[in-house]
Amino acid sequence: MTRNEHSHWFDTSGVAAHYGVPEATVRKWRHMGTGPVGVKFGRHVRYSVAELERWEREQAVRQIRASA
Repeated sequence: MTRNEHSHWFDTSGVAAHYGVPEATVRKWRHMGTGPVGVKFGRHVRYSVAELERWEREQAVRQIRASA
């Protein structure tokens, strides 16, 4: 996983490793607008830890609502 201990950003491979999915899945989420919001720094997409946490909470709420 590519994440510096002092960094608050993940790259695509780091997000993929964090969630246990292929990098292509993370890219698909981004392009479809269904995943965490990535920020481009030049040509590089990064995902903030805060955004990943927000997206995780959103997913949990959606699943709870869907099962109710």
